[in-house]
Amino acid sequence: MDDRLKQLLVLGREHYERREYDLAEHALRQIIEKTDRFADVYNMLGVILHERGDFLAAEAHFERAVQLNEHYTEALLNLAVTYNDLGKYEAARHVYSRIRRGEGGGGVLDPFARGKIANMHADLAQAYADAGCAQEAIAELTRAVALCPTFVDLQLRLGTMYRDAGNLALAREHYAAARDANPKYAPARVLLGVALLSLGAPDQASAEWREALAIDPDNRTAKMYLRSLEAQRSGRAAGAVSGEPAPAAAAGGTWDALDEATPTTVSDILSKTTADAAGETDRAARESKP
Repeated sequence: MDDRLKQLLVLGREHYERREYDLAEHALRQIIEKTDRFADVYNMLGVILHERGDFLAAEAHFERAVQLNEHYTEALLNLAVTYNDLGKYEAARHVYSRIRRGEGGGGVLDPFARGKIANMHADLAQAYADAGCAQEAIAELTRAVALCPTFVDLQLRLGTMYRDAGNLALAREHYAAARDANPKYAPARVLLGVALLSLGAPDQASAEWREALAIDPDNRTAKMYLRSLEAQRSGRAAGAVSGEPAPAAAAGGTWDALDEATPTTVSDILSKTTADAAGETDRAARESKP
């Protein structure tokens, strides 16, 4: 390797690490004019192009990096993410399978890789959900949660999918996991309370909503749920005193009873609260290297 090539490599890598992408690209392109044997040069150029939104050009560079080094974990990961961005979901899953099998030397053990792949699964889950394929969406989101179980937004989304599918027990499990991952995040407790009420545990539901209000005194949803639940209990108590039977809906302590007492539908509450959680777990932050 001649001295000029060595100098360009050092400059290109330094600028890249500093995220000075214009300067890095200038040096890196001079390198590939001289030689095409450096896989990391193609990977760095791919990242720069991906950052600009030029996914097709990024794809070509990541593919070249993987051709040069089939065990290059970062390039494989970047290629999988780019395929996903281009809607090439089967190709993305194939590359992801290679990484899981260890063909990328180092697997998906570091948080950076896990976060990126979890996002890929979450995006694919949304694509399945938009197409009406609920079970496939649940399967992809389950993979995302398995990789990053402390991502609150992913746990809430999976819990909501299970709730919509009628599996309240698993919905409760994932809402509880979201609460445990961030005990100070009130919306997780609100959704957990809804699931608990639906499962016939009004006291536990009330406890979660009260805790949500202790965290966020202005949480209107928790206030509304508590008022509705207390109104049902008051009506049941009044019925017992007068000897009249309590209304059937109130006696069950289910979500249907709560919904009848409020103008807000289940889907509105769940979608809003889950969207709030997604904002709480900033996507850019989870994809940043520690």
